[in-house]
Amino acid sequence: MEPSQYQLAQINVARMLAPLDSPRMAGFTNRLAEINALADASPGFVWRLQSDAGDATSVRAYDDPSILVNLSIWESIEALHQYVYRSTHRELLAGRKQWFARFDGPYYALWWVPRGHRPSPEEGKERLATFAASGPTPFAFWFGAPFTPEGEPLRLSADRPTAR
Repeated sequence: MEPSQYQLAQINVARMLAPLDSPRMAGFTNRLAEINALADASPGFVWRLQSDAGDATSVRAYDDPSILVNLSIWESIEALHQYVYRSTHRELLAGRKQWFARFDGPYYALWWVPRGHRPSPEEGKERLATFAASGPTPFAFWFGAPFTPEGEPLRLSADRPTAR
């Protein structure tokens, strides 16, 4: 099977409840290397935004220094869905209220990029802002209303996304 000419980009943002080096954030920071390594080794993982420290916690995409940004590329929506919801990563999702404030509006967005493209934080912010303003469209969507690279709606089944 020939690889798709598109890959899935994702951005997610979170507003910390305390500085990253505070005891309150330790449950998150103590597992960050583990979760990043899990992503790196996950089937379908392609790339993630990171500094020389190996994560993106020092990347400031917003004026608010309490907002962390995560940006990555995956071979497919299935691969990202598997990592987010069916791996150890889900433990951090379950605990996020301990470390992060509730976001007004969407805190993540997905979109298709040409194979090899690496989006900037600014591109991700634009996708997230458009999703917040317009809801899910082929330009920016979420797992609850995904699209194919050609702009057709998808339906996520219990096992994997399928065309509607």
